[in-house]
Amino acid sequence: MMRALYSGITGLKSHQTRMDVIGNNISNVNTAGFKASRVVFQDIYSQTLSPASAPGTATGGTNPQQVGLGSSIASIDLLTTSSASQYTGAPLDLAIEGSGYFVLSDNGQLVYTRTGNFGTDKNDHLVSSSGAYVQGYMGSTLPPTSALGQITIDPKYSDVAIDSTGAITGIDTTTTTGDKVTIGYIALATFSNEGGLEKAGQNTYRSTNNSGAAVYNTPSTGVAGKLNPGTLEMSNVDLATEFTDMIVTQRGFQANSRIITTTDSMLEELVNLKRA
Repeated sequence: MMRALYSGITGLKSHQTRMDVIGNNISNVNTAGFKASRVVFQDIYSQTLSPASAPGTATGGTNPQQVGLGSSIASIDLLTTSSASQYTGAPLDLAIEGSGYFVLSDNGQLVYTRTGNFGTDKNDHLVSSSGAYVQGYMGSTLPPTSALGQITIDPKYSDVAIDSTGAITGIDTTTTTGDKVTIGYIALATFSNEGGLEKAGQNTYRSTNNSGAAVYNTPSTGVAGKLNPGTLEMSNVDLATEFTDMIVTQRGFQANSRIITTTDSMLEELVNLKRA
């Protein structure tokens, strides 16, 4: 009975964690570029009451007798599935169709995001909504001849636009011919294991030992996806799935709490037997 009591406790903890993840998913249903997470359970080590035995000359074999000791969290997976894009019409809004993450420099540290609502600061640097510098390549020459760094959009350029390949173009107003020139390129980072990325807040991720090193390239090059200008990627949270999981999680929590109350009633009966 004591094993059942502690199994119920582990079940409560596991389902509470799952509810925390579901709640976070639902709260970010309208967060641009947000990727949902899921919780996977696993059983805890089982106590062997009787090991398996091999068949003999006169008897058959027996299977092991084991009692499980509850459940635990096997993993909290990041679901990197793609989602639809919402049209905004803003020339510096970008969504990624396919693999890849925008590269940001936040206080000197590189972080990665799928949220592309960009703008410029007073120094004409291309920045995210949190003020992190968007990383890319300046000039009309593609890497590796140019280095990854900040992108500056000089005020002398008008009608600035970004195409699906990440090329930033504008019309040079200092010339009489009004030439359209390439200012630079947006960079994307890809990883061998996107699920290994670590959420760092403000819609950003950090690379980890299990995500693999970031590979930088321009959109539509290699495995990097293309850009969809004038749009923002929507959250991949499916409310129907989340609400269904919420109901299942709530029932699981209730069932595990019933294990505790039922085991407590059985212990109470033992105490009453002693008193009798």
